[in-house]
Amino acid sequence: MELKRVVVTGLGALTPIGNNIEEYWDGLVHGKSGGAPITYFDTEKFKTKFACEIKNFDFDAYFDRKEKRRLDRFAQYAMVASDEAIKDSSIDLDTVNKHRVGVIWGAGIGGLETFQEEVKNFANGDGTPRFNPFFIPKMIADIAPGNISIKHGFMGPNYTTVSACASSANAMIDALTYLRLGYSDVIVTGGSEAAVTQAGMGGFNAMHALSTNNENPQTASRPFDANRDGFVLGEGAGALVLEEYEHAKARGAKIYAEVIGGGMSSDAYHMTAPHPEGTGVVAVMENCLQNAGLNPEDVDAINTHGTSTPLGDVAELKAITKVFGEHAKNININSTKSMTGHLLGAAGAVEAIASILAMKHSLVPPTINHETADENIDPSLNLTLNKAQKREVNVAMSNTFGFGGHNACVLFKKISE
Repeated sequence: MELKRVVVTGLGALTPIGNNIEEYWDGLVHGKSGGAPITYFDTEKFKTKFACEIKNFDFDAYFDRKEKRRLDRFAQYAMVASDEAIKDSSIDLDTVNKHRVGVIWGAGIGGLETFQEEVKNFANGDGTPRFNPFFIPKMIADIAPGNISIKHGFMGPNYTTVSACASSANAMIDALTYLRLGYSDVIVTGGSEAAVTQAGMGGFNAMHALSTNNENPQTASRPFDANRDGFVLGEGAGALVLEEYEHAKARGAKIYAEVIGGGMSSDAYHMTAPHPEGTGVVAVMENCLQNAGLNPEDVDAINTHGTSTPLGDVAELKAITKVFGEHAKNININSTKSMTGHLLGAAGAVEAIASILAMKHSLVPPTINHETADENIDPSLNLTLNKAQKREVNVAMSNTFGFGGHNACVLFKKISE
């Protein structure tokens, strides 16, 4: 069976550095930091008092009061980003076969704020189980694609992938597979997360996973820097419309890039820590290259998982050197988490969009906040430090890894007839 080609025809983003694709790209290329003191709750007793929140977006104007009450923030983010991507794709919603349009979404946690507030209200009551009737449908992780499909009438495959921080990358790989096999014509994919909550911040602090650089929140996310001390929690959503190539071509669609491969692996090592030699990361990149039918020297840019953790950054770069050998020195390696923070389940989608736009504009966004070289990192690697670099990018790789040892990798290529 000959696999069908898959292309990207629509993009949408709601991020800590921009509330749509245009703003997001502008923030990326200008090295904008999304880090700032938390505004959602009082952080006086918290070890970490900052995050990368969504800023200056009027949700009250976007959703009516009834609709907003029924949607957790992570689902609101999903609706905003997916609406932008669908509009950007110019799909005719009146004529497209909606039975062949699906929604495959990623969320590592889902409605954490809803769960937190409902449990707090119950704990503060007299023991009578007075719960909001929207509690469960607001909280469950699969409600985001459910609401997207309900709004637009999409009746194809519809579900959520959950693999911690690799969730939306796994969603994209699933979407790629469905389209390659001819099961659907169009799939809206991506991911969203809204974990900047008391439970989210407290839980990650308890794991010692977050940066505690409260004096300098804008520069706290510093992948590859010797003084990095943990990741900065971010929130938001990224959405991509993936489409079977002939279907896109027949309707004269604008095409951003071709999705040419996806790879997955497991570290099988530790709940939260990566293997120090990056063995699972080596496997996922090799799997992705094999799936795409490419050689290591074909890759021009890699948007790393690059969370700004002491162990993770080193392990990933070791793996890149092992997979790409001498060619690793010719690759533009970067981490856009230096600007957006770590969007958990939405990270894969938001960073894939950055990779696609780097190809479109021949410009690789920087890894910002780098001040001090880490002696454990090969200085010959081009980490695209502090300033965007002009570069013809024909093939871009995006890496995403999650707690539990979940690894996912996606490859994009400039479209060729």
